[in-house]
Amino acid sequence: MTRLTRALALAGAFVASGPALGEAVDICFNYGCRDVASIRFDSDVLGEVGRLFDGVASPAAERAAVAQALGAFSLQAALQSPTWRDRGGNLDDDEVDGRMDCIDHSRNTSAYLALLERKGWLRFHAVGDRVQRGWIFTVHWGAQLSEPDGARWVVDTWFHDPGADAVIYPLERWLAGARPPGTGPLRF
Repeated sequence: MTRLTRALALAGAFVASGPALGEAVDICFNYGCRDVASIRFDSDVLGEVGRLFDGVASPAAERAAVAQALGAFSLQAALQSPTWRDRGGNLDDDEVDGRMDCIDHSRNTSAYLALLERKGWLRFHAVGDRVQRGWIFTVHWGAQLSEPDGARWVVDTWFHDPGADAVIYPLERWLAGARPPGTGPLRF
């Protein structure tokens, strides 16, 4: 299933069922978590996300499912809040309602990861504390997963628009400045 097909299916499931029973997650936006919205994931959306974890048999496969799940969660958040206006990075959404900086993204991503953990879908990872790289004007935040063997991974949704899969890097690589190809250097 292509990313667009998956996004449309999830959007259709939400619209068809309305804000039915499910799970709610508070997200923040407008840089520095200035504003908050409660996002509801109904049972249809949660079922679609849960199926991403069916048959996951390794930490790498689980991280791939996590990346897709976070894209689905951010799409649902965009359907229910002004975060649909957010654009990857901080340059293309300056001053619009719904914009998110890396602080907003890392907190929201951590909340989505906590939901995956509560649902029992994370078998190979645990949710860790948020992590930062850089100092003063180059600070960048990400969410974190860890494996029982001590391997740590940074989950970063800041680079792309809502609905895109998250990027996941080994902690050491992320701390050294890893970013998706074509995104250019961090600029704030």
